[in-house]
Amino acid sequence: MSDSATPANPVTFPPAFLWGAATSAYQIEGAVREDGRTPSIWDTFSHTPGKTAGGDTGDVAVDHYHRYRDDVAMMAGLNLQAYRFSVSWSRVQPTGRGPAVQRGLDFYRKLVDELLEKGIKPAVTLYHWDLPQELEDAGGWPERDTAYRFAEYAQIVGEALGDRVESWMTLNEPWCSAFLGYASGVHAPGRTDPAAALKAAHHLNLAHGLATRALRSVMPVRNQISLSLNTSVVRPLNPDDPADLAAARKIDDLSGGIFHGPILHGAYPETLLEATSSVTDWSCIQDGDLDTIHQPIDALGLNYYTPTLVSAADPDDKGPRADGHGASEHSPWPAADDVAFHQSPGEQTEMGWSVDPTGLHELIMRYHRDAPGLPLYITENGAAYDDKPDADGKVHDPERVAYLHGHLSAVRRAIADGADVRGYFLWSLMDNFEWAYGYEKRFGAVYVDYVSQKRTPKSSALWYARAAKAGALPDPEGI
Repeated sequence: MSDSATPANPVTFPPAFLWGAATSAYQIEGAVREDGRTPSIWDTFSHTPGKTAGGDTGDVAVDHYHRYRDDVAMMAGLNLQAYRFSVSWSRVQPTGRGPAVQRGLDFYRKLVDELLEKGIKPAVTLYHWDLPQELEDAGGWPERDTAYRFAEYAQIVGEALGDRVESWMTLNEPWCSAFLGYASGVHAPGRTDPAAALKAAHHLNLAHGLATRALRSVMPVRNQISLSLNTSVVRPLNPDDPADLAAARKIDDLSGGIFHGPILHGAYPETLLEATSSVTDWSCIQDGDLDTIHQPIDALGLNYYTPTLVSAADPDDKGPRADGHGASEHSPWPAADDVAFHQSPGEQTEMGWSVDPTGLHELIMRYHRDAPGLPLYITENGAAYDDKPDADGKVHDPERVAYLHGHLSAVRRAIADGADVRGYFLWSLMDNFEWAYGYEKRFGAVYVDYVSQKRTPKSSALWYARAAKAGALPDPEGI
């Protein structure tokens, strides 16, 4: 984007900037046994005692499957221009292979039609962590065949919705799928095998490339294909210490380079391959894989919540690993036992994550430099706070308003600095099932009473609605 196209006002965004919100299927839909849907790994995991806070599951979640029309009307009332949602693989293709269940596809057809009728642009994510359980039973993401099954599923959904949906994301945060699911075990399927996690990462990359090809074969050329990465913004505790710099490089490779290396540049970082050689020989990489993964994409989604602060580990320090990704005796960082994680300074959210908008600006500018000419979208950004209705039933969340104002200001600064950021998707539209944290953590701009399922827009939703309508940031003190 040229400087001439960038508004001079520091709170005003380009006219075409897209204001959206995001959710994912297992976190909001419920209806886990309806219309042919079969269990995903998150159904199995959440029903396993001790895996989620309070034994919570997504069986009902916020009942979006039955309330989607009201939810879309609510989105329209909040001036949303786009809605990013994910498709439940096991609702569309219950065994992860074979023909589609049309009743499952019909739900997404109806959802898309409802969005378009209200003037809201649908943005589809094909995979947000809910692998069909039958595919996990066959080996899951560490098994190469899963990537080919994903491409078949992508083609099914692309054929069904590609005439009406222009924005497509193959994967959401493959780092979480690979490393929280197969290394630390704090996410489904709950395995703790570092070598399997690295294989999973490669096969997720392969799945992205295969799915991109499959989608292009069945959809109009106007459609945009991307994926969402949650590359860590890694900072060394002591920037002048070579050991801390090496620790930061290792975590940067494991969080970002392992995905954007092959996807954007056609190769894994040599430093990653060397650092993980004690865990795997990377024989899972077959001839032609890197070419398949390195498909041209139309945009890149970036998810950001908080920076990561690391140093070289003290061999005598046996304390817990404070990396912000849940408690486990097993690390999500293969071959990184020599890295220590530290709490970043400053205000924290209910997740214990520091509030630091400078990290979002840093992330955007990194990809602006590393992938020049590639449009960027912020596909997730938000915060969990301990939200409660007041005596009048209203939900005031000034902390979230300040969080959104600060991070959207960082996006605006990045645009002024030349980055081609075309939209922002607030995480999340409404309170929902927050994975292993169950219903304890509320990320929503809309409050959900989980008993009555009543939706109440919080102050942050009203503030964001004003921002979306004006294309500019309102005073955070004005709500």
